[in-house]
Amino acid sequence: MRNRFIVSPFFLDEEVPELELLAQSDWLINKPSLPQGVQQTRMAAIHRPLADLVAQTVASGDRPVSVAGDCCTAIGVLAGLQRRRLNPTLVWFDAHGDFNTWQTTPSGFLGGMPLAMLVGRGDQTLANGVGLKPLSERQVILTDARDLDPGEREAVQASAVRHVAQVATLMENFSPSGPLYIHFDTDIVCPEDAPAMNYLAPGGPSAADLQIVFRKLARTGQVAAVSLSSWNPQLDPHGQTREVCLNLLQTLIEDDD
Repeated sequence: MRNRFIVSPFFLDEEVPELELLAQSDWLINKPSLPQGVQQTRMAAIHRPLADLVAQTVASGDRPVSVAGDCCTAIGVLAGLQRRRLNPTLVWFDAHGDFNTWQTTPSGFLGGMPLAMLVGRGDQTLANGVGLKPLSERQVILTDARDLDPGEREAVQASAVRHVAQVATLMENFSPSGPLYIHFDTDIVCPEDAPAMNYLAPGGPSAADLQIVFRKLARTGQVAAVSLSSWNPQLDPHGQTREVCLNLLQTLIEDDD
């Protein structure tokens, strides 16, 4: 399957020019002009064309690979898949849970809420803005999530989301028969291997450990879409984190011959 890269050079509703520089000649660049207004209105203006590009990519028989600065763009990716009648299992790799709502968040950070939004919890402004239908919690695997806020932890535990705390065990008793959507927040990688993150969380799997799991996922032949939430390029002057994370992404989207 051919991979079709789509880069949205934003962190929430703020431009990140360095992400656009990642784009190669055949990448699609999702860089709409953003309206004035509240943050979620501006973000929806990013997610809508992203959903369009994802849907077009799937319709052409290719695999969408989204690269963006934050996890909220997963809303646009899933909406695009749904437009092509794909109902995937979502595997969410992240040092954090992204399962907060306005009722549980201690920080008010919108970037800590997208997984909750995807399953219909909390504020649905962004989901509604792209026509997203909530994904069943039983179709979600949250892996690692070593840094959870107290209310968020309770919400994950009470949900039907499968939480796999140890990434190395993900593929145990997991034999997907349908399409997979893999979301890869690069802050899951241990800080020793990939330190250029806005929200570092001590511990976590090494790049080598993740590569093993990503290779197994790729070999299932079921990976229908991938999204990557990027490191902070401004914290990566020597490119160490970029190299580690892009190598991991390549492993995940390689077809096993």
